[in-house]
Amino acid sequence: MSEQKVMTTPLKRTIGRKVLLLFVVGDILGAGIYALTGKVAAEVGGAIWLPFLCAFVLAGLTAASYAELVGRFPQAAGAALYANRAFKRPFLTFMVAFAVMMSGITSASAAARAFGGDYLAEFFTVPTLAAAWFFLLAISAVNLLGISESVRVNVVLTVVEATGLLVILAIGGWALISGDGEPGRTMELETQGAPLIAVLGATALAFYALLGFEDSVNLAEETQKPRRDFPRALFGGLAIAGLIYLGVAFTTSMLVDTETLAESTGPLLEVVKVAGLTFPPGLFAVIALLAVTNTALINMIMASRLVYGMSSEGIVPKVLGRVHKGRQTPYVAIAFTLLIALTLTSTGDLAGLADTTVLLLLLVFVVVNVSVLVLRREPDDEPAKGDDGPSFRAPTWVPVVGALVSLVLASPITGRDADVYVRAGLLLAIGVVLYVINRLVVGKVDADPAKLTG
Repeated sequence: MSEQKVMTTPLKRTIGRKVLLLFVVGDILGAGIYALTGKVAAEVGGAIWLPFLCAFVLAGLTAASYAELVGRFPQAAGAALYANRAFKRPFLTFMVAFAVMMSGITSASAAARAFGGDYLAEFFTVPTLAAAWFFLLAISAVNLLGISESVRVNVVLTVVEATGLLVILAIGGWALISGDGEPGRTMELETQGAPLIAVLGATALAFYALLGFEDSVNLAEETQKPRRDFPRALFGGLAIAGLIYLGVAFTTSMLVDTETLAESTGPLLEVVKVAGLTFPPGLFAVIALLAVTNTALINMIMASRLVYGMSSEGIVPKVLGRVHKGRQTPYVAIAFTLLIALTLTSTGDLAGLADTTVLLLLLVFVVVNVSVLVLRREPDDEPAKGDDGPSFRAPTWVPVVGALVSLVLASPITGRDADVYVRAGLLLAIGVVLYVINRLVVGKVDADPAKLTG
């Protein structure tokens, strides 16, 4: 196939380091911690903090690989670009890109389902599917307005959702001072089977709450100084979110019994209701709903930018890479991802979609960590115009361990339900079909990354 130069309208470099840091924090803090904490408690009892800690270690390992790769290749395609550069196999590139895209959409769909749960029920009850569809349409409208507008909304929602978690931390601090709750329960590891297997399963589930650090690399093409700013934003965002999550997990376990948490889709609302430090449950429910909104918004931004990047790589039809001349946003990609999200929301529940998201991304993380090692055989590219310094480089053992741990957590040893593997397999099978159709329509995809990227 001849060289493709699809995009004639470039993306705007408008994102600075501080906003990028807020984007990372806002992407991590969200639906997972607000909705799935009780499910983690059901797996391990009161020691909720342990799976979150283990999940953050994995996140840190893979984030280091992303930080190295985004410095070398500051473009919008993310993991798909890295796989293409490392292995030069069009099919693998497409499947990685498709898996990442679907993980973002399944995550947004899970958030949409969560929107109609216990937090919304604090005010009124509406059909979950109707609420989810309206929710996704509103999110896509914000995405269409433009990246600057979307990130500004993200900043506001990040502050709101962080405030909600700080309220939980304040409740926990007050409980410790006043002698309320049961701090000893946070050290109780109660599992149905072998403790190690239970912790692995809970870690895989907790990992959903930590997803988001990988989304930000798809904004590399819209960041002012990606080499300098991305490593700081990635690690800084993880550190901030990690401290908050561990404190929230400790507080939740200390104040609410495991059985109550396991049955709730709004576990942090249970904390507010039993707190000695009074905080209006209705107000907290609003905060939680906005946190869920933030998760969906960021994931849909990521998915649409990834489709745009895939188009620039020549592995999907060029129509998906069309950019609105006025708003400078990939409007066709936004419509495409919205259609998939609406369909998924109609066919899956919160837990199943969340676990499918994790499984898809763990498989991608294996490829990303291996790509780091492969690409080190090649010289680093020259810094982008106006950028500062060399690319970040992770210790060699980091991507090796990151790949191995990702494989373990993606395996059936975690006790993951079979239907999650079936759902993920079907989604990937759809990707295979789309790849074949694309080859028949577009022709042979050129595997040379120098020809596929601008």
